Amino acid sequence: MNSPDLAGARFNMLLNQVRAWDVSDEHVLDLLADMPREAFVPPAYRKLAYADLMLPIGHGQVMLAPKLEARFLQALALRSSDVVLEVGAGTGYMAALMARLAAFVTTVDVVPELAESAALTLAEQGVRNVRVETGNAAEGWPDHGPYDAIMISGSLPELPQPFLNSLKVGGRLAAVVGKRPAMQAIVVTRRAAEDWHREVLFETDVPSLLHVRAPAAFEF
Repeated sequence: MNSPDLAGARFNMLLNQVRAWDVSDEHVLDLLADMPREAFVPPAYRKLAYADLMLPIGHGQVMLAPKLEARFLQALALRSSDVVLEVGAGTGYMAALMARLAAFVTTVDVVPELAESAALTLAEQGVRNVRVETGNAAEGWPDHGPYDAIMISGSLPELPQPFLNSLKVGGRLAAVVGKRPAMQAIVVTRRAAEDWHREVLFETDVPSLLHVRAPAAFEF
């Protein structure tokens, strides 16, 4: 796929997927138009970099479809002073997007190979304000918190409280929560020390984060 083909595919993605899915934030749209998503896609799927698909990246994980990434970016409403956590580094694409809007991003992946590859791609793309770490952050990653924003790039059966506790007051968290096939994409805003407001964005079905602990079964 040559550059004109990629440019056309990127334009069509913005017009037919992203804008059509209620993404109107011009900062997000400009960012998606500028960021070369194909640089973060596994070579076997590069021709599908702008397709309305979740693309496999190995280890049972996927890149979210572009319209999902765009909706989450819009919902997080990142500011230039924000410190951000991403759980599930994947290929590094979402971290690269958030890094262009925020002050600093920490992205964590439990798969060492994915973390190493993401760090390499981010460096190749000149993204300097992202820290890539390896570890199991499925139940929280408070090391560099509290955070202004948290992005969980994989689904969870329920949202662990440590994530909510790691948000600053005024902070936002985006996640997909629930069980297949009916999961909810949500954004949670911490309005006060003990006050979190939850908003459902849309329904979807996203592969789970690795090593997620199943909720305790209810016993009669």
